[in-house]
Amino acid sequence: MAHPYLKEIRDLLAEIGLDDSDLECKHFFSGAAAYANGKIVASLSPKGLAFKLSEHRCNEILSQGIAIPLRYFDKSPVKRGYVLFPDKNRLSKDELKDCFRECILTSATNTKGTSVK
Repeated sequence: MAHPYLKEIRDLLAEIGLDDSDLECKHFFSGAAAYANGKIVASLSPKGLAFKLSEHRCNEILSQGIAIPLRYFDKSPVKRGYVLFPDKNRLSKDELKDCFRECILTSATNTKGTSVK
């Protein structure tokens, strides 16, 4: 079941002009995940497209009502630091690219906000 999502996330990255030098895609539960700097930064699953962003950025996006909090299962707790776009097609190519780039930058900093060497 995850195989179509792996192809889809790879195709999406190619479509917006990001390649494997920035992100590595792998199977992840019932979907696929994109990794940067050894950390999951985005996932695509039956629930939608999720991004790992700073808490501030997540709160900003959630307050705009364009995404929802990520929950891996209906009754599970909210996954902090992530936002979920149930319909990724509502995002433009530029918005998608900006989200992925922001994820990559976020992955390069540790929890104290300093660069990882």
